Amino acid sequence: MTARKRIFIVAGEHSGDFLGASLMRSLNRELEQPPIYAGVGGSSMELEGLHSLFPLRDVAVMGLTAIISRLPTVVKRVYQTVDAAISFDPDIVVIIDSPEFTHPIAKRIRRKLPEVPIIDYVSPSVWAWRPGRAKKMNRYVDHVLALLPFEPAAHQRLGGPACNYVGHPLIEKVDFIKQCSAQALQSKLSICDEAIKLVVLPGSRPNEVKRLMAPFGEAIDKLRLKHKNLEILIPVMPTVETLIVELSSNWSVIPHLLRGESDKYAAFNLANAAFAASGTVTLELALTKVPMVVAYIMGKPEYSLRKMVSVQSIVLANLVLGENVFPEFLQEKCTPDNLLAAMDELLSETPALAAQQDGLNLVHEKIMLKGTTPSREAAKIVNSYINGQASQ
Repeated sequence: MTARKRIFIVAGEHSGDFLGASLMRSLNRELEQPPIYAGVGGSSMELEGLHSLFPLRDVAVMGLTAIISRLPTVVKRVYQTVDAAISFDPDIVVIIDSPEFTHPIAKRIRRKLPEVPIIDYVSPSVWAWRPGRAKKMNRYVDHVLALLPFEPAAHQRLGGPACNYVGHPLIEKVDFIKQCSAQALQSKLSICDEAIKLVVLPGSRPNEVKRLMAPFGEAIDKLRLKHKNLEILIPVMPTVETLIVELSSNWSVIPHLLRGESDKYAAFNLANAAFAASGTVTLELALTKVPMVVAYIMGKPEYSLRKMVSVQSIVLANLVLGENVFPEFLQEKCTPDNLLAAMDELLSETPALAAQQDGLNLVHEKIMLKGTTPSREAAKIVNSYINGQASQ
């Protein structure tokens, strides 16, 4: 009987915990014997067999200000993780997203354990800014597992490590999304068939919500003057629900607040169109084929770095297509009138609507995998390195 493989796996935030848990489930099936895990993760990864070195909340920080304020703790956890990896003597190291935390760990492990392969699950946005990172990653990353279909070509162009598209984790939700009944939600909310159903997605973080609820609300007020039968659906997370209730209290249309993933995706299946904050949700809308108008307002620290961004769009669905099919309004262009004009074009048979429908179909084709799942594809590549069969 072969010895159990030793896998050191490090996630730096909750989305990485979800990815790590899915990967671990697939590895447990893929390998002859369940591996031994060590590293850093959250509750999902711990359910799959990882005992995390410390709570994920110690390092799961977002934004420049938050990172700076927590820097001493993050640096301490980086060195603790490196020491643990060396003591563990792994067959392979897998880092998951959160490059500010995971890449310093990978660099130090490579110096101490140069023969151990290191896999980076989720490519940094080298295609958007700091493109020089791609070439530098060759020093401490053997293979990148990409979530977006255009990323392997970007790494090749920039001289980065070997990179494969393994699929976005949203793919694994597609069957569940299809089962979320639009008809049942419509009945529960007493929405008539003739109503225009508009989903509003102002973000998942308080600062995003504070910046976008006002322009979204004013655009909706103007839209209702033209469309009396307007229904607004807002999926809410507990962290921002109170804020959304407060900031929508003076809207001319009282929104339906939806809790939980089932109602969220049922709303997507029901919707005629969506106002959305830029982010992963644009891919969720694309996979459910919902026409969208996208907006974003950055804080001052992030906005000061805007000149370093080198892509034609910040909308992931546009980047997958390679063209700007879905309108986006950023910073000072995020006005009620601009949002209204773009949305108005999606509520009747117009060339703009037809272009979005074609684009939504194409995004779906480019993102989806045939006969497999992202976690299974990722596990195959990790396993090939463990067994010394990797071809770069």
